[in-house]
Amino acid sequence: MAATVRDIAHAAGVSVGTVSRALKGQPGLTETTRAHVCAVAAQLSYDIGRLRRKPLRRVLFLLHRQHSPLSANLFYSEVLHGAEEACRDAGMALSFLSLGPTDPVLEQVELHAPDALLCAGFFEPELLHLLRGTGLPLALIDMWADGLPSVNPDHRQGGYLATRHLLEQRRRNIAYLSGSPAHYSVRQRALGYRQALYDAGILADPQLEVLVADGEALEQDAAAALRALLALPHPPDAVFAFNDAAALAALRTCAELGVRVPEQLAIVGFDNIAAAAQANPGLSSVAVDKPGLGQAGIRRLLHPDGTGADEVMPVRLIVRGSSRTGA
Repeated sequence: MAATVRDIAHAAGVSVGTVSRALKGQPGLTETTRAHVCAVAAQLSYDIGRLRRKPLRRVLFLLHRQHSPLSANLFYSEVLHGAEEACRDAGMALSFLSLGPTDPVLEQVELHAPDALLCAGFFEPELLHLLRGTGLPLALIDMWADGLPSVNPDHRQGGYLATRHLLEQRRRNIAYLSGSPAHYSVRQRALGYRQALYDAGILADPQLEVLVADGEALEQDAAAALRALLALPHPPDAVFAFNDAAALAALRTCAELGVRVPEQLAIVGFDNIAAAAQANPGLSSVAVDKPGLGQAGIRRLLHPDGTGADEVMPVRLIVRGSSRTGA
């Protein structure tokens, strides 16, 4: 009887998904693991040709529930739009699914019958492990995990540009409104913030880095965080927020408190969502090519061997009235 993928998995001491990825030449494995699986397959006289990569026809775009509803998330809705355009151009279908760690993940994915998965934003390691176990081609957007192809804006450079701009406006007591450090993007933006302070000869003050809840509580939490910062004996003269939603909440709180922006407090956000330009004063923000992220994610699935494992897309700072002195 001919050997099966399950036979190879048992003999190699790995999962069926690992065998599938190894024999298809998909990313997500170390070369040692891939070589081991292929060697076992050869010993069992397995016909590797039967697992040659088939053309992709259906891609499932996955978003964590904490980023939903999608209609209210101006960042990921544009990423999804870019992925949809890329799929249409390639003659593929795209479906959407929001997931949480308590959902029957594998059953829901199976209902969509995808040929590949595109994961955007934060996913718990346990959830990502389940998705990797499907053996389907998998790429990440706005997230990073060892062994998986990813596409990210240059989060660290963005944090650096935002903070350096505030320093150039003669601000020296710069606070950082941070999201959860479990998020790769938040950690990288914080590194850029601290690096800019270090390059300016300023020690980062832990009191000025305040954690803000993501999701539905973000606006209320960001407002409370700003009030706490302004109540410090030496309050900040500038704020860099990890995203525009937090920055806009800070801007509204300043209006409520009578704090003049940017004269008393300069504010910079990240993502450059449409509401940033519509705010009064306009919100300075680090611009991200959101549709471009979605398009790049689809390219990673279509051409997994075309570039390195991790793609970093450039960002740029858009300066508006919230941080430009004299604006």
